[in-house]
Amino acid sequence: MYSYFAEFIGALFFMYIILATGNPLAIGGALALAILIASPISGGHINPAVSIAMTSAGKLPMNDLLPYCVSQILGALVALEIFKRQQGQGNKADSSQ
Repeated sequence: MYSYFAEFIGALFFMYIILATGNPLAIGGALALAILIASPISGGHINPAVSIAMTSAGKLPMNDLLPYCVSQILGALVALEIFKRQQGQGNKADSSQ
């Protein structure tokens, strides 16, 4: 269960940095940090494509593949929602002045 949560948080953090900055250095740093923190807990896949590759290589059990991918996708969707809400609040503040 902790591994799925680690993948969720890692994907959320990584996707939010992508959306919020668009800066390649920040994105690379965020990916490195997410992998560094999540590696001891879950393997630090952060991306469904990596999880699929690890399953193909025999390093991730097949019964963990779906929960890993779902938690990564949900993490990215939550990051998108947080980003959209943050952007929406900024637009409301600007229009009220």
